[in-house]
Amino acid sequence: MSEAGGKADIAALAKGGRTNVGGFVLRLIARLPFLFIAGRLYGPDLVGRFALAVVVVELAALLATLGLKRGLAQALANTDRPHVHVVWDAMALAFVMSLIASAVLIAFPQVMYPDSVVKGLDRFLPCIIFAIAWSDVSLAALAYRLNIKATVTARAVVEPWTISIAAWVMSYVSFHDGLVLSYVASMAAAMIASVIPFVRSYGLPYGWSPRISELFTLARRNVPLAGADAIEWATRNVDRFILGLLFEPRIVGIYFMAQQVSSLPQKLKTSFEPVLGPVISRSLADDNYKAVANQVRQVGFWTIAAQAGIALALSIPGEAVMGMVGPEFVAGTAALGFLLTAEVLASTGTVCESALVYVARMRNLMISLTMLGVQIALSFALILAMRSQHWPIDYQAAGPAVALMVSVTITSLIKALVLKRVLKAPVSGYRWPLVWAALAAILIGTIFTSLPRNMEWAELVIGIPAIAATYLFIIWRWAFGPEDRTLFRKLPRGDEEAQPAGTN
Repeated sequence: MSEAGGKADIAALAKGGRTNVGGFVLRLIARLPFLFIAGRLYGPDLVGRFALAVVVVELAALLATLGLKRGLAQALANTDRPHVHVVWDAMALAFVMSLIASAVLIAFPQVMYPDSVVKGLDRFLPCIIFAIAWSDVSLAALAYRLNIKATVTARAVVEPWTISIAAWVMSYVSFHDGLVLSYVASMAAAMIASVIPFVRSYGLPYGWSPRISELFTLARRNVPLAGADAIEWATRNVDRFILGLLFEPRIVGIYFMAQQVSSLPQKLKTSFEPVLGPVISRSLADDNYKAVANQVRQVGFWTIAAQAGIALALSIPGEAVMGMVGPEFVAGTAALGFLLTAEVLASTGTVCESALVYVARMRNLMISLTMLGVQIALSFALILAMRSQHWPIDYQAAGPAVALMVSVTITSLIKALVLKRVLKAPVSGYRWPLVWAALAAILIGTIFTSLPRNMEWAELVIGIPAIAATYLFIIWRWAFGPEDRTLFRKLPRGDEEAQPAGTN
């Protein structure tokens, strides 16, 4: 690949990331009302019950896609069939797997509600699995054609605003089922917002008939990808399930709110995933490992820089942030700090995995599986150790967050080393100015958190912007180079509309 081609790939990554960063801001604005409504109107007990049910349903939906969220790009890059037939094969496969997953969970609803009685509409929550799976596959197909706007619309506008509005309405109509019904409404709305642009881009599958043998071949080939996706998801959600086994729903609800706040930088990290996969798969098709390393290194720095800034701005005034959701949720401040730190430390591993799933699938899967086991074991060990010493419940409940932080740090180091050996080029996105920016932000944040308690509002209204501004100034001045600034530069119209070669 020429130097011009490499610059074009970085520009494509910047465009996709820029679009999704805008979507991240929209998602942040839309997600805050839901956190406020859920915390203030429903309380930690119902929030905890809802959190446990959703964790099972989303795992089932993830497994139903059989790794197609990432594997579809490679399937499209390496096929001679019309792309419209390939993507509808994927949709058919996801639909069948969703039906199977839904039937299992409807038959055994206690899996979703391990510590409470199943009543009302609880049993039928899994009916929404197919909508989640179809949305994921549709958006993956659109990402292959570098259409990131659809992801932003579905995930950052339609989904969060629907769940926020529905949760408020349902608090008056059906209090017990309110959070579950609002979740169903948001997933259904997101599916519609995903499928409409999908059909517009690829069209209806005229002359298509599902190729059963090829469907099963695709599913079998995607097992490592599906496993990687499931393990990545489990890494972020198994802590919630562990808490559900060892604590009452109220504790789970408090942790869930901390998890939701900490997931905001995680959503920013995934801003580059829809376009990074197709770009990497095309570079690998040309056997250009140097280009892949450059792409991973560049996106790695962007995500680390952005996530560190958000983590500092939200964790330093952590008590004020959690108190905004509701007074009962301030107990989750410690967990919030560890979870936000974990997201920053996980960035390198996640970006490296975007390439490892293509060049070292089984090694990547084994690393992830091993470290998930370490995380689970460490979570139980920390909770039980603190419980034996009669530590406060709030401290015990932060144990899984500490375990997550430790495990993702080790995972990132291992995956970066493996990818470096495979590509024979450095892949780490860390730069020293990140440290200086973080130290300066901590200094500014400490000044605001030292204010009297009756000025807590200043931490949120003035402190968070001051922390972010200090951090961003140092990053922009001393860490950003010419390629980094493409993230903030509009591309020519012709470049923005470019599609991968070979689409049909």
